[in-house]
Amino acid sequence: MDFVLAVWHEAEPISKERAGEVFAALSRGDTTAAQAHPAVAEFAERLPEAEAVSPAHAVVTVDLDSSDEVSRAAFALARECGLVCYDPQRGLVHNLAPTGAYPEMQLHTGDGMIIVDPDLGLVSDALATLSPQNPFAALVVFGRHFVQASPEQSGYELEYKDSVENVLLRTHAASLAEVQDAFAEYATGERAFLDRHEWQRV
Repeated sequence: MDFVLAVWHEAEPISKERAGEVFAALSRGDTTAAQAHPAVAEFAERLPEAEAVSPAHAVVTVDLDSSDEVSRAAFALARECGLVCYDPQRGLVHNLAPTGAYPEMQLHTGDGMIIVDPDLGLVSDALATLSPQNPFAALVVFGRHFVQASPEQSGYELEYKDSVENVLLRTHAASLAEVQDAFAEYATGERAFLDRHEWQRV
């Protein structure tokens, strides 16, 4: 079984649902689903696992054993080339914007995804995939701080660490929306979520 990614150009950020529709249309050979863009050929030339299927889109195909390493390279190169990247396995789209307050911030998930400077829509959508198969998601600014969430039977465990102060805090969030709000605030440099929850020092 292969792992597949697709890239194309969009003038504005799109939803994961819209990205899925575009990908399905492109896979059927619908050349009107995306507009031709010179960055598509550049992307395919620079990533050995990529093929420019049309002037409008390229597809990355690798075996599952290589998927984590190649997908990280593909996500980064797509951003550099100004292209969106759709991951049909996870049903997630990587847009160019909006991004957070920390250019060095990384998104890590329990199913192997690592994204540097992720867009905020992707962060929110990735949190919605938390499950036994994807047991955690974290936003990390290495050496400074991180926020992490894991699903529990009745909600989510939410952690925040200030690495500079060496303080690790843990709380329970009852809903996905609470976790998504906390991650969005963290990503944009806000800390209102620290006041909304009762935390235990670990």
